[in-house]
Amino acid sequence: MTADTTAQRPPEGRYGRSGDGESDRRLKVVGAVCGVLALGLIAWLGGSYLLRESKINGSVPTFQVVSDSEVRLHLSVRKSDGTAGTCTVRSQGDDHGVVGVADFPVPADGSGYEADVVLRTTARGTTAELLHCTPAG
Repeated sequence: MTADTTAQRPPEGRYGRSGDGESDRRLKVVGAVCGVLALGLIAWLGGSYLLRESKINGSVPTFQVVSDSEVRLHLSVRKSDGTAGTCTVRSQGDDHGVVGVADFPVPADGSGYEADVVLRTTARGTTAELLHCTPAG
């Protein structure tokens, strides 16, 4: 018995072209361009978010359910001096349905604003949450 010592080669073109340097370079350039565009988009979105948030930002640190039609809350707002705006607060009931929504004005003077406000509700509220603060203009 004699062993066949010649190596068999796969059919030509079956598994793609080998050694195609131009395709490799093109793929690397396309990947680099996509990477730069993605980083640019992330930087732009992040900058937009930070600039928007730095103008006026608030929170509701405490609230108290007073009755079936009223929730008292403390509104705390940080903002740039001279920036006026509006903060929107809502309350939800036991069934997670919205029972009250109100906009509270924020005056332009000072770099902060603290206020105890009353949110009127259509049923007993169990929460008080700040939805957003929007600068005027």
